[in-house]
Amino acid sequence: MSVGHIGTPTPLVLNEDCPTREVLDRVGDKWSVLVIVLLGQRTHRFNELHRTIEGISQRMLTLTVRALERDGLVNRTIYPTVPPRVDYELTELGRTLLVPLEALNTWANSHRDDIRAARERHDAETADRTVQASG
Repeated sequence: MSVGHIGTPTPLVLNEDCPTREVLDRVGDKWSVLVIVLLGQRTHRFNELHRTIEGISQRMLTLTVRALERDGLVNRTIYPTVPPRVDYELTELGRTLLVPLEALNTWANSHRDDIRAARERHDAETADRTVQASG
């Protein structure tokens, strides 16, 4: 946020033309993040990605890698073999995402217990308020 002329913060507007929103729409979903992290380790074939990412459907993986390819984050290389072999790897642009994603991973691991404790406190307080309101 920036500070306005009278010292009040100017609200951050995340409209459709906002670069932050545009990037978060792509890499903010769990499937894209997982694909990027895996491809940050090495090149993968489609079926390797599908087996490794628990819970993703074949269709969703196809849509995810296509979107990442469209945005210039992933390269897809097709080899003329029978059956065709397709490899996926991060582009140089895609590799630049590894730094903030690794920072987020470090933060999440460092604060996992704090978040769980906060959730438990919140849930207990909410349950107490519900009991008080009904009693």
